[in-house]
Amino acid sequence: MRGRYWSLVMVGIALWPTIGQPAAAASFALSEPDRLDAIRTGQKSVVHEEFGAEWRARDAAGQALTVVTPYHRLALAARNAAFKKEPLRPRDVEALLKESEGKLAFWVTLRGARSDFARFMTPSLEAGAEIKASFVQNERTALREDDGRYAARCLYVFPAEGVDPRGRVTLVVRDADERERAKFTVDLSGMR
Repeated sequence: MRGRYWSLVMVGIALWPTIGQPAAAASFALSEPDRLDAIRTGQKSVVHEEFGAEWRARDAAGQALTVVTPYHRLALAARNAAFKKEPLRPRDVEALLKESEGKLAFWVTLRGARSDFARFMTPSLEAGAEIKASFVQNERTALREDDGRYAARCLYVFPAEGVDPRGRVTLVVRDADERERAKFTVDLSGMR
């Protein structure tokens, strides 16, 4: 029993500098310490309004982007479970990470003049070379906003292979006529 206790203490000491500290770059596959840190970050975030700021961006047109890394996805699941006062089960963690590891996802809110403006949008990711999305879900019927414009929530998923987790990537969204409708440059080194 005593040996096991000291083993746990030594592991804790070895991990202490990394737990709770921002990562030096985005991670597309989480180690066990990263998993624990993401869960802890999500659980503690229920009392912090600024949760998720490192993953969000806006452009001049009021369009919004949220970068969804495996870390962010796990922290968000832990946050939601904490709000419900439910535990995050190990099988839920495994399923979530299996679905998100090796991928870089973007939740994007686009703005346009008609309710169906986003239907045929096509995203691409510029990360040294152009990367095509492995999954695209454009909102077909956007919500009307107070100013008369429409907001469409879209999901774009890209394979992380070839993406430098310490580099910059640019998400470009084009309409059916290949005109650029949104462009977001993201520094992955500033997020976990």
